Order: sequence, then structure tokens, then C-alpha cells
Amino acid sequence: MHTYAIPLVGRLAPAAAPRTRSVTAASSLGTALRERRDGSIEAVYEEFSRTTFGYLLATLRDRAAAEDVPQEVFTEVWTRAETYDPGRGSLGAWIMTIARSRAIDTLRKRVPEPRDPEFGAELVDGDAEMEGPRAVERWMVGHLLSKIPERERALLRMRFYSDMSQSQIAKATGIPLGTVKMQMVSGLRRLRELMDEEEQ
Repeated sequence: MHTYAIPLVGRLAPAAAPRTRSVTAASSLGTALRERRDGSIEAVYEEFSRTTFGYLLATLRDRAAAEDVPQEVFTEVWTRAETYDPGRGSLGAWIMTIARSRAIDTLRKRVPEPRDPEFGAELVDGDAEMEGPRAVERWMVGHLLSKIPERERALLRMRFYSDMSQSQIAKATGIPLGTVKMQMVSGLRRLRELMDEEEQ
């Protein structure tokens, strides 16, 4: 079996800000990984390590554990690369599902029975409704938001995560309401393009 050194040593180092990746490059990443092309796991790690670490940190509530688990996640991503099926979901969602499984394994070691760690963990800000697949979906949206321009990203986060109206956003930021609306439309269009690309 072909072996490869996963580009992780020890705990996860602080990741650099993600680079904007073109739709063509992003859509080919899953194919490159499945075919085990040289450099593919490094590219996957660069693309998804920050999101994976953030998810694990929010899930485990333990920075040391959150820094250790990504080694397991991306090792599994590489060893299972040939099983990734783009027809069943995006590469990001597949990686985050693996991350969730490894987080549950870590919680099982920590939480005594009979409590079921899959349902007992506070995955996102104590909101039980965000557990499981919805938590993964939330982190994937956050990952995609990081790829759009900063001003548009900030406005969308205020709208979706703080539940602010466009008028409230305009008042809070001092940006004219018409400008807020235009930038949100532009941001949503970029986000939709990225989501469509993820689903290819």
C-alpha cells in the first residue's frame, strides 16, 4: 500500500489565514486526494485545518485535545482517500464528518457511562439543536464565509449569527442602508457560488 507522511507533527500549529482558492482548483482537490497525487494531502490540510481545529475546539472544550485530534483526522482522511465519493457530499463535509467521529471517540474516553457522549456533548455554544450534522453544517458555512471579502463576510455574520436586521446592521456599523443591502447581496451571491462548488 502506498504510504505518505502526513504533514502534521505533534500538536496543531497556528494556521495561517486561508488563501482564496479558485472554483476550478477547489473542485479538483477531492479528485487529487482520491488519486493520491503528490501534494494533495498538504493542499487539503491547508484548506481545511483551520475549520477542523475550530470545530474540535468548540466540541471538545479542551485546547490540548483539540490540538491533538487533527493528527488523527487528517491521517484518516489520507488513508480513506479512495473512499471519498463526491456524489454523496462535498469534500469539506466528508472531512468534518470524520472530525466529528474522532471528537466523539475522544469524548467517550472522557465521559463515564451511562451518559452517551454523542448526545451529551455541548457542541456549539450549548445549543443542543446544533449537535450532530447541523453543527458540521454550521462550521462548513463558516469555512466558506472565510473565503469572501472581509466587509461582506462581517455583514453576513452579523445577519446570520447575531440575527440583526439590515437596518440594525447599518446603524451599528455606520454604513448606509443601501450599501449594506448591496454588499449583502454580493456576499450571498459569492457564498452561493462557493456552496454550489462544494456540492459538485
